[in-house]
Amino acid sequence: MKIGNHTFDVEHDCSIMGILNVTPDSFSDGGRWNDLEAARLHTADMIAQGAAIVDVGGESTRPGHVQISVQEEIDRVVPVIEMIKKNFDTPVSIDSYKSQVVEAALKAGADLVNDIWGLKYDRKVADLIAQYKVPCCLMHNREKAEYGNFLEDFCQDMRDSLAIAKEAGIADEQIILDPGVGFGKNYEHNLTIIHHLERLCGMGYPVLLATSRKSCIGQALDLPTDQRVEGTMVTTVMGVLKGAAFVRVHDVKENLRAIRMTQAILRDGKD
Repeated sequence: MKIGNHTFDVEHDCSIMGILNVTPDSFSDGGRWNDLEAARLHTADMIAQGAAIVDVGGESTRPGHVQISVQEEIDRVVPVIEMIKKNFDTPVSIDSYKSQVVEAALKAGADLVNDIWGLKYDRKVADLIAQYKVPCCLMHNREKAEYGNFLEDFCQDMRDSLAIAKEAGIADEQIILDPGVGFGKNYEHNLTIIHHLERLCGMGYPVLLATSRKSCIGQALDLPTDQRVEGTMVTTVMGVLKGAAFVRVHDVKENLRAIRMTQAILRDGKD
């Protein structure tokens, strides 16, 4: 899969998407990278540690978040995207579900659209992805964590997002799927979809697993957000074992080491 000017081996490798939140209220790192120079230094650090994509988000999507205006989100993300494109040769993802924000980000040079609503919140996002011919990550989400059969309903929801993408003219080779850990799911749902990630990988598209420091890790380990690195690494290992092509994380160095160790066992530990 080509993202920006980089080609990713989505069948045999697992690459890291580093998180750059330029928000005052994100659940884990809100307010730390709002300043443009701080964002530049953090981007440099993540790339040096092995991030292959930088994911820029201007609105917190933590539980109970308050939606900000389109213009405020644009004002947060566009200068950061322009700064990254000017200073680094690393693909940039825009983490937004609003078409006006997505369009502004694409004009600023974003290489990938990461939509937490899987194209269902604003259908114009799908048209923009097709128009700009950029890859996209379609995440599973629901307004309420209510299911008949969780795994079957989950898979149908993903097929619905794929149908929107196809209708808009987005090519199959431009699509990544994300199970949406922490979104529209309860604690058990989150653990179930990680455990059964092969169901999503089996749909024929690269999968991105985004669990970094999330509440299901906090609940399982009874730990605050700043002590969930090891728990995140375990989910990363699970992702590699199940076939994920990308993981989206805050702690790049630690998770890259976990990926490499897992791959070494899978590659060289065979009889």
